[in-house]
This record gives sequence, C-alpha cells and structure tokens, in this order.
Amino acid sequence: MNTMATEPTLLKRSYPVTGMTCASCVAHVEKAIRATEGVEDVAVNLATNTAQVTYHGNHVSDAQLKAAVQASGYDLVIPEEGMTADDVQEQEAERLRSLKLKLFASIALSIPLMIAGMVYMNAPWSPWVQWILATPVVLVFGRQFFINAWKQAKHRSANMDTLVALSTGVAYVFSVFNTVYPAFWTDRGLEPHVYFEAAAVVITFILLGKFLEERAKAGTSSAIKKLMGLRPNTVLRETKNGQTEQVAID
Repeated sequence: MNTMATEPTLLKRSYPVTGMTCASCVAHVEKAIRATEGVEDVAVNLATNTAQVTYHGNHVSDAQLKAAVQASGYDLVIPEEGMTADDVQEQEAERLRSLKLKLFASIALSIPLMIAGMVYMNAPWSPWVQWILATPVVLVFGRQFFINAWKQAKHRSANMDTLVALSTGVAYVFSVFNTVYPAFWTDRGLEPHVYFEAAAVVITFILLGKFLEERAKAGTSSAIKKLMGLRPNTVLRETKNGQTEQVAID
C-alpha cells in the first residue's frame, strides 16, 4: 500500500496583502490566517505588505486563505489571479502619490481654517466658514479612515483608523450641531463652541504621518527587492545517481 499519496504536502508561499496600515493590521491578518485549518505557520511583513504562509496543500487552498483575510477586513492577492508582486508595488506607489495630493490639499485648507478658528472665533461668520473649510478635509481626504473603521467594526475589531474616525467624527458632528442650532446652548446660558479646526488638523497630521510611513516603506521595499535581485535564479541539484543538474531555484 502506498502511503506517500496520503501524507500532507507542506507548502510555503508568499502572498501580497493589501489594506494594512499599522502593526494592529498585521496582528489581525496573522490571526485570521493562523486560524485557518491546515496552516502551520504565518509571518506577515508590514514593510513589504506580504504574508509568508506555511500550510498543508491538501488541507487548505489559496481561496480559503483569501477568504480568511477578507473576513478580517483586508485582502490577500493570489498570484494566479493575474496580479504579481510588481503590480502590488505599483499600486502602493500610486497610493503614495494619492496620499501626497490629499496631504497637500489638507494643509492648504487647514491653515485658513486654523486662522478662522483661533483669530476670528467670535465672528458670527466664523463657524460657517470653518464648516466649509473642514468638510473636504474630514469627509473627502479623511474618508478612508471612516471606511476602514466601519470594516473593522463589522468584524468586531478596531485599529488606528477606528480611533481617528471616532475622534474626528464626534468633533465634526458636534460642531455642525452647534453651528446649525446654537440656540440649544445659548438658551441655557452657554456658548456654542465649534471644533472644526481640531478635526481637520488631526486628519492632516495623521495624513502626514501616513505619508512619511508609506514613503519609508517604499524605500524599504525597494532595498529588499534589490537584495532579492542578487539571488541566483538557478541552483545545482544532485540526483539519486550522483549526477548534478541545473534547475530553477523555485
């Protein structure tokens, strides 16, 4: 009886992962993959946005790994889908360019917003001008924080995006209420304060931090890729009869 056919086939593959932004994201992705039956080990790298998975090929498939990662709020790219590591790297480069544009636009709107909120805070027109300036920063340039926070909430988890969305969202909604219904506070002898500039400046600083992080990750990925380029593509393998043959390192 041949028992070799029934023995598990242990495979080790590297998959590009999209949607990760912090160490908490890495932990969520690792937990999701590790919980999949048939997975022996997993190592997720935030710098290269990849997950190296060791698993039994006859117990778990690529589709199951992808479904597990998607269930945690992220996505795993299967090479057979026509997307290579170079394609993922190009996506990350495009994401960096988009993040740079969002950052510069947020700064351009946050500067006059801070002037209106700190110098002309008592002017009757100030809350309305602040509302106009803060809305693109919070709801357009910062919408990804709210989208990611909602994805995490659906899976009963939280990350940095959750904190950013809660803090800026509450400040923005509270300020809108005080702008539209100031009488709610003045009738009680209180002054209706607005915090549009706080919400916008927090978004701007977070975008700055993410831009610096993504740029550093891009430099790291480029250096790693150059080191991997030094690896030989072929290797000499000794056969059972004592001869050697040249085969691809894969």
